Amino acid sequence: MFDPGQMNQGHRPGPDPDRILVAELTGTARHHARWRELAQDEQDAAVTELRELAGGRADQLAQVAGIFEDASDGELDEPLARQAAHLCRLAGADETLIPHWITEGRRRAGAAGMRPHSGQPRGPH
Repeated sequence: MFDPGQMNQGHRPGPDPDRILVAELTGTARHHARWRELAQDEQDAAVTELRELAGGRADQLAQVAGIFEDASDGELDEPLARQAAHLCRLAGADETLIPHWITEGRRRAGAAGMRPHSGQPRGPH
């Protein structure tokens, strides 16, 4: 007898919990970043929320911090990204892993400026 509940078991992985956590940390850090220096109570609230969300995953905080550090380099939102990265650092990001993620942020930013599969820059033809 056909059982649709058995169909996908073992054949399709569920969402990657690390990617979900990185997305949540990214959104939370960006949510708390402002175009001005944060008041101490705002910074404390942001750091507490990031720490709780990370649940001891200093590696994930480092990933988010590193990508924020460089992915927006020279962009209009660079001050927001730098502040978001700083919040991740304050929340306990593993400082030894951040340089790797800064490099990865540069790679991703460079790839974002390329047309898929063509190797040509995006923009007007």
